[in-house]
Amino acid sequence: MNKARRKALAKARESLESLLSALDEVKSSAEEVKDEEQEAYDNAPEGLKNEDSEAALEALENLISSLEDADGSISEAIDYLDEAVGG
Repeated sequence: MNKARRKALAKARESLESLLSALDEVKSSAEEVKDEEQEAYDNAPEGLKNEDSEAALEALENLISSLEDADGSISEAIDYLDEAVGG
């Protein structure tokens, strides 16, 4: 692989690493909100617990799971990129 292509792939790798960092920040925020929401739900009187609260918690869990999947896919992409440049 020539120098120009290696440079292009190095830039792509930096972009993927930035994505991983951003995903980690979003995931941390989502986990924090989910934990707070779960605590509020757990401490709420039975009469105030409703399907909307349960749906929100489930959506947050799905969000976190999707972010973890995306992290894995991007990490895998970085591995393939490294393999392509021989690193």
